[in-house]
Amino acid sequence: VQLQGSGGGVVQAGGSLRLSCAASGSTFSMYAVGWFRQVPGKEREFVAVTDGSGDSRYYEDSLKGRFTISRDNAKNTVYLQMNDLKPEDTAIYYCAADRTPPIFIVTIDPMGFQYWGQGTLVTVSS
Repeated sequence: VQLQGSGGGVVQAGGSLRLSCAASGSTFSMYAVGWFRQVPGKEREFVAVTDGSGDSRYYEDSLKGRFTISRDNAKNTVYLQMNDLKPEDTAIYYCAADRTPPIFIVTIDPMGFQYWGQGTLVTVSS
């Protein structure tokens, strides 16, 4: 599967952005998809993940309530809605995917994802 992230940009603190991760290839619903972010010089960190159906969703604790992950398998796309953005949310955001077993196991380690998008930059100004 190939992934392409988009939707990044510059936004003022308190604003919102919606990132998209478009996938090519078949059987997209068999892939768990996660979002990660990275600031230069720091490790890539987990943001959110959803299972193949979109019914199971898991978030980094500090982002709960502000970020929402969702997916539309008919469009082969996963979204990350980000609200009430803060300057510390500034980062390159990456989507990632991996085949999910029949029973979804939450993975927050970037090493658990085989396929990656190219990243989209989110800049939040104060």
